[in-house]
Amino acid sequence: MSSDQILPLSILLLFAFASNFPLGYLRETSRKYSLYWFTLIHLSIPFIVILRNLFGFSWQWIPLTLICAVAGQLLGSRSKRKTLE
Repeated sequence: MSSDQILPLSILLLFAFASNFPLGYLRETSRKYSLYWFTLIHLSIPFIVILRNLFGFSWQWIPLTLICAVAGQLLGSRSKRKTLE
């Protein structure tokens, strides 16, 4: 990876995390396995794919973006649980 790809990669990973944080927050109070729950989990995926393609990253970066997205979901839901306590 060249140094000119560091900023686009940072933006992509930050977007994957930041877009999933509020979705995880909302998902925490939704009924598990409902259409709404499913939508909140998968809503950011098309946008992450579009951004990844716009920046010219290959499929090899999918695991890293997935890790950031899952981390956003988990931390968002944990944040909601903390406010409910």
